Amino acid sequence: MPGWILRWLLNILAILLTAAIVSGFEVTIWGAIVGSIVLGVVNAVIRPLLIIVTLPLNVVSLGLFTFIINGLMLKLTSVTIIGFELDGFWWAVLSAIVLSLMSFAISFFIDDKYISWGR
Repeated sequence: MPGWILRWLLNILAILLTAAIVSGFEVTIWGAIVGSIVLGVVNAVIRPLLIIVTLPLNVVSLGLFTFIINGLMLKLTSVTIIGFELDGFWWAVLSAIVLSLMSFAISFFIDDKYISWGR
């Protein structure tokens, strides 16, 4: 299985687990599937620009402002996808924190030999 498919499936799993944990985040299966794709595109295109623009805030907050940016990316995704609902901005920030922890935990337990990036 190509590595990007495994990462995508694990990201869908992380989104579903986050929705099960955070009460202000509701997602359907299709919402998680499409939301994972849209979130990946948003994180690849918009997030780097926001990181650069908000660099002074990130420095002052010792990087904690990144959670606000991640919450904004989740909220932006929820606005564009039906079945990917966040009740408010702070639920988006909390969901972003939980999603980051879920993604880290899943990546920690998956051995890199199963994820080949075209090697």
